[in-house]
Amino acid sequence: MSQKTHIPQTAPFRWEDVPVLAYKEDGGTHFKGITRQVLFDEGGKLGAQLRYFEIAPGGHSTLERHDHAHCVMVVRGAGRALVGKDIHELGTNDLVRVPPRTWHQFRATDVGPLGFLCLVSQERDKPQRPTEADLAALRDEQAVGSFIRT
Repeated sequence: MSQKTHIPQTAPFRWEDVPVLAYKEDGGTHFKGITRQVLFDEGGKLGAQLRYFEIAPGGHSTLERHDHAHCVMVVRGAGRALVGKDIHELGTNDLVRVPPRTWHQFRATDVGPLGFLCLVSQERDKPQRPTEADLAALRDEQAVGSFIRT
């Protein structure tokens, strides 16, 4: 990422010299139709990284948790998010706080993409995916069980 003081938008939700990346570098089948762009990553000077994620219609992020928190702002479309055992309807300009060690997953509607900014600590741990026991506990809640995708 360059240290430019201005990075113009080149198309809706695309920015000059900001590559559209795979959601997960190692790939996988536990997510569907999602990309990421790293908008600000100042090598530790800010202590944070700002990313833009876009989930295609009908797509979803990984069901996971971390030791670090996430701060999310929806900037495009609509969808739903699981945070812990709560499912939230999401719309443009909604804010979502994901506390540390909290299961979370984002899903787009079937109508259009869900795009959101995600602010995280520069220093963060790798995502933890649920074990079979974790999945069983999550599925004990009927609404959560029908929401999650793995």
